[in-house]
Amino acid sequence: MPAAPDFPPAPEKVTVRRALISVSDKTGLIEAATQLAALGVELVSTGGTRKAIADAGLPVKDISDLTGFPEMMDGRVKTLHPIVHGGLLGVRDAPEHKAAMEAHGIGAIDLVYVNLYPFEATVAAGGDYETCVENIDIGGPAMIRSAAKNHGYVAICTEAADMAEVLTELEDDGATTLALRKRLAARAYARTAAYDAAISAWFAQALDDGAPARKAIAGERVQTMRYGENPHQAATFYRFPNPRIGVATARQLQGKELSYNNINDTDAAFELIAEFDPTQGPACAIIKHANPCGVATGGSLLEAYERALACDPTSAFGGIVALNSRLDAATAAKALEIFTEVVIAPDADDEAVALFRKKKNVRLLVTGGLPDPQAPGETFRSVAGGFLVQGRDTARLTPADLKVVTKRAPTETEIRDMLFAFTIAKHVKSNAIVYAREGQTLGVGAGQMNRKDSARIAALRAADFGLDLKGSACASEAFFPFPDGLIQAADAGCTAVIQPGGSIGDDKVIAAADERGLTMVFTGVRVFRH
Repeated sequence: MPAAPDFPPAPEKVTVRRALISVSDKTGLIEAATQLAALGVELVSTGGTRKAIADAGLPVKDISDLTGFPEMMDGRVKTLHPIVHGGLLGVRDAPEHKAAMEAHGIGAIDLVYVNLYPFEATVAAGGDYETCVENIDIGGPAMIRSAAKNHGYVAICTEAADMAEVLTELEDDGATTLALRKRLAARAYARTAAYDAAISAWFAQALDDGAPARKAIAGERVQTMRYGENPHQAATFYRFPNPRIGVATARQLQGKELSYNNINDTDAAFELIAEFDPTQGPACAIIKHANPCGVATGGSLLEAYERALACDPTSAFGGIVALNSRLDAATAAKALEIFTEVVIAPDADDEAVALFRKKKNVRLLVTGGLPDPQAPGETFRSVAGGFLVQGRDTARLTPADLKVVTKRAPTETEIRDMLFAFTIAKHVKSNAIVYAREGQTLGVGAGQMNRKDSARIAALRAADFGLDLKGSACASEAFFPFPDGLIQAADAGCTAVIQPGGSIGDDKVIAAADERGLTMVFTGVRVFRH
């Protein structure tokens, strides 16, 4: 590896005499350029940025005035030149660097303001392959990295907020501090890393490479939290570029700051409720510790909420309420009768918002829509020394997907109940058992080490709240390895069972179902959720 040269220490302050500006997003450009010009800073720029500054009546040099070379190749080559990068990388107090700069007529550049071609926005807008490639910035990242490496002398800004900090310092004595230049350099490398991550991810998708040899992910900080899952754990919330609709894109209308656990549970709630198309009717999911404690549909949103709450009102206390439709005042009033951490919905009536404002700690989030439960995507999980990546669980069943394996075939009502229960089971921590009837969960057994216990716990919860399981459907998110779990469900009162099948014990499980007059279908699809 290269040895570190014996450079003099970087100065605490560097007077800014020349600034290089080249921005794709020109928001605030003229204001910043005006302030720099007023401070006597020489402005050097490129292309459209130079034109915008000149049109504002400010003195500005074209980059070709420094390099002696015109912009060429459709703008692909303009700043990739030793005059530019020498001015960025030269260590002014190192004798050899200083001599080289003087010998080759390289002037120092003290401030760089560059934001990159809008590659991420181009991808998000559905740009074709050639358009996306053309929006991959080359000169911008090169200048950013050069300036950031030489932060001992150069201040690098990649967004308007960075420029605002620099301008504040320049107002004092026209100089930047080393402390600020270090912070800016760190941000700059994070920006180019995120940019390259977006490009590599796009290439992998374009080439249909689901498992590239190197995987880079990047996020933008949304919130630094008081703590994480527990008070002794630090936590920060980051948002992906072009994020999926949900808690990361939601607008908070009301309530105190979201916690780590709030965000985790709200995400689980909203992903579940997205399974229910609002054009097919209102639906409500109530979540606690990332598990549904009640899910229901209804003739109105209020009815859906009341039916979801009836499944387990004890666990609903301090839970998350997710709705698939616009929150109305009647539903808001009912939801506020018990302590609720978060309510999330696509939208909310003014009357509903007004009711929430009376409860200053309860959070109300609106998203503007629902995520597509069948859209492709990735989920991430950290492990010691690395992370796991998998495709989102986009499983969606229809009656045609069901294979009847018992002597008795299901009725149309039983098919509807089984599909509803299996949809919920997809969002319950494994091992999972869900009892449901007529668009309402009746009992949920989550996260047990064996399936029989999940079936028993789900039945006990139903009994605790006076919900009769007779004639209900039972969903298991994975196969029954033995008849005991199915027998437990049958004894609780269910008459229809939906499960993936595929166990070496399937024949025994089917025989147990037939003995009890149950109808059972296999899905061929497992929906583990660990």
